[in-house]
Amino acid sequence: MNSLDLNNICSLSSVYTKVPYTPTSLMCYKHRVSCFNVSSYRNKCKVLPVAQSLHKTKVNSQVETNKKMVESIAKGLIGFAAAVSLCLDSPAMAESLTIAFPASRTHEVNAVQRTLVETWGLIRETFVDPTFNHQDWDSKLQQTMVEMLPLRTADAAYSKIRGMLSTLGDPFTRIVSPKEYQSFRIGSDGNVQGVGLFVNNEPKTGHLVVLSCVEGSPADRAGIHVGDELVEINGERLNGISGEAAAQKLRGHVGTSVTVKVHNGKKLAIDSSFREVRLPREFIKLSPISSAIIPHRTPDGHVSKTGYVKLFAFSQTAADDMKHAIYELENQGVESYILDLRNNPAIKAGLDVAQIWLDGDETLVNTIDRDGNMLPINMINGHALTHDPLVVLVNEGSASASEILAGALHDNGRAKLIGNRTFGKGKIQSVTELHDGSALFITVAKYLSPALHAIDQVGITPDVQCTTDMLNTPKESGLLRKKSAVSSSLEGDSCILVAEHELDNQESKGSAS
Repeated sequence: MNSLDLNNICSLSSVYTKVPYTPTSLMCYKHRVSCFNVSSYRNKCKVLPVAQSLHKTKVNSQVETNKKMVESIAKGLIGFAAAVSLCLDSPAMAESLTIAFPASRTHEVNAVQRTLVETWGLIRETFVDPTFNHQDWDSKLQQTMVEMLPLRTADAAYSKIRGMLSTLGDPFTRIVSPKEYQSFRIGSDGNVQGVGLFVNNEPKTGHLVVLSCVEGSPADRAGIHVGDELVEINGERLNGISGEAAAQKLRGHVGTSVTVKVHNGKKLAIDSSFREVRLPREFIKLSPISSAIIPHRTPDGHVSKTGYVKLFAFSQTAADDMKHAIYELENQGVESYILDLRNNPAIKAGLDVAQIWLDGDETLVNTIDRDGNMLPINMINGHALTHDPLVVLVNEGSASASEILAGALHDNGRAKLIGNRTFGKGKIQSVTELHDGSALFITVAKYLSPALHAIDQVGITPDVQCTTDMLNTPKESGLLRKKSAVSSSLEGDSCILVAEHELDNQESKGSAS
């Protein structure tokens, strides 16, 4: 497995230097790239001295590429130090890079230097674009190391890593500090101290937009809506800031407050579309599932029960919570379902939830790696909990795992989609915790729906368009609420009414057949 050996500091005797350099200020880390097991064959790597490897006459083209990298780094660090050792064997080429660099005399910057090498190596081996946005990635390490050396603070050093990553042209490939990473993981246990906003970078512009607003939260009460752009937090412009960094700024101790400037892009009057709002921080409980029973009268006069399931977030317990909700609704005699994925900025567990609704060996999603290879991800002998008619509600706040789930249910013929075009985040990311507690998010692949429809920067277009405008009169049949978290506003949600009409059509077609 690809890794960076940051604990095994290599011996100084293995370091190749262009000019004499004081060994006491030199740091050297080994980046193990591709020494791995192939079936039962164990790949044994022989580390060659740099000088020997650079003078081999008959070598693989991959080795030629590595030699160029050695030379470029060495030339760029004249007066410093650089080293690369090559690891070669059959049946597959493998390599072991040893990067040596001058150690900063500032301890906290020195620690970030290690993080820089770790980040560079992981990007080099796994980033989805093998051209690295049409640039020499090895030279980027050289450039960033030189820029980092005179710095005096860790924050300034981290900014250099972020600058290096920004050249990749992918706002979702990013590094987050240890504190930001801890905040990122809070969403899994469902307890947050903040204002109730989920934000993310818009794929095309990189701007921070609101994906979801927790019902009843300070942000919700202040009238902040899905699609609003977050422009400033406490007077600080958010250009180039990641969603995790913004979330960290929004969170804080209960009783404190934060001032945000938002832009409502849906308004035509530019001057009036910006506003500042002061938001108190409160305890925010993130419950992944809410459910309700919606009784309604079908065209033939039959009164049926529709199970409404709202998935707010894909937490660690989302799939199990949904199973429990469906079991309860089935026991109460529901005959159809509405799965609401609107404003769900999900990041994981979409495939786990999809298997609750699908049978057999259906394809859930297709992945495309950095070499253009497509790999379908299929269920294995799946058994759905229910086969009742199903529609899925989506909108511009449905992202990532929500889009995987919606695509899987739609393309496999299990559900119709109702609402508005989804967000369009069709990237698969790895999250690696680095040696200092920070985390590196890397886009390692893209995905297509089971029917091979592109999602990234495109989104999913629903079968039936609708808006969430509230109607003036409530439904005559009313709503029986199962949990208080489900708002009575469902009674006038036009998308719910469109969904019920679609379910009536499915049931009538089923009866006719």
